[in-house]
Amino acid sequence: MRLTRFTDLALRVLMRLAVADEGGDPPTTREVAETMQVPYTHTAKVVARLQHLGLIEARRGRGGGLSLTGAGRAASVGTLVRELEGPGDVVECEGTTPCPLRSACRLRGALRRAQEAFYTSLDPLTVAGLVESPTGPLLIGISGARSD
Repeated sequence: MRLTRFTDLALRVLMRLAVADEGGDPPTTREVAETMQVPYTHTAKVVARLQHLGLIEARRGRGGGLSLTGAGRAASVGTLVRELEGPGDVVECEGTTPCPLRSACRLRGALRRAQEAFYTSLDPLTVAGLVESPTGPLLIGISGARSD
């Protein structure tokens, strides 16, 4: 199982926001992109999707920035990955050139079960749990965020 870059970046953005100082200035999309060493345009797309899902709040203008919502902090990583990755099989059996084995293939079902096992193993993890030590302190160090 391999996550898309979009999902990977979304999880990293959520983790970065989980360690942001509640009392200070919230980071901007540009600052998060620089911290994560990814293009701003990619980060902006991820931020828009996470905002649409109610996981983050984005405020524009002076004093604006990004902040994690309560739902974002408590979100299950498995649920997030399912949502961000979208529906679909690990392999494409019905594409433009359908697989000749599709009517009697046992591999497709096994791969579906493996994919669900992957997601299920992520279900108990939350965004808040992902930034527990040692990850949180490292994120604080590379981002300049302060912890209380």
